[in-house]
Amino acid sequence: MTTTADASGPARRGDVFPAPASESRFRTPATGDERRMLAAFLAAQRTTLELKCAGVEAELATRSVTPSTLSLLGLVRHLTDVERRWFRQVLAGQDAPALYSAPDDPDGDFDGARDADPAAVAAAWAAWRTECAFADRFLAEAPHLDVEGTDSWRGTVSLRWVVIHMIEEYARHNGHADLLRERIDGAIGV
Repeated sequence: MTTTADASGPARRGDVFPAPASESRFRTPATGDERRMLAAFLAAQRTTLELKCAGVEAELATRSVTPSTLSLLGLVRHLTDVERRWFRQVLAGQDAPALYSAPDDPDGDFDGARDADPAAVAAAWAAWRTECAFADRFLAEAPHLDVEGTDSWRGTVSLRWVVIHMIEEYARHNGHADLLRERIDGAIGV
């Protein structure tokens, strides 16, 4: 970890993510159509996850602290399953079982993220991008935000609720990603 000082004040305890990549996430609309705003906020949270994982591909399986199995790669796998569950299973009604966890292995998304083998990392990102693309298409093509699905946990949910929940889910896990990334190389940021 490095600390740097500039003319604006005291040294930071770690390097901050490059401003252009970090700041571009926050160019979301502040007025206008609700669907457009929700989609933009979800996209910003997804971009934040990618930013937190960029440049440390070989360390993506680094665990937080014992006994936790939390890792950046685990977060990618977990969020893949979450996207898949809410958009494919609940809203679209597809028979699309989770890719990384199962009833007999409910923490497989994190527990199975033990190795940052380049092929495993590439496969996890490809699966995540596939699920995000499906969700984006579903959101764009839905006739309205009140489209409903039935979930075994929440009961009847609307597309609006699912998108808000996904923003919340990413925001929570991006906080975890902040700490994991700082542990790996000291990089910090918003």
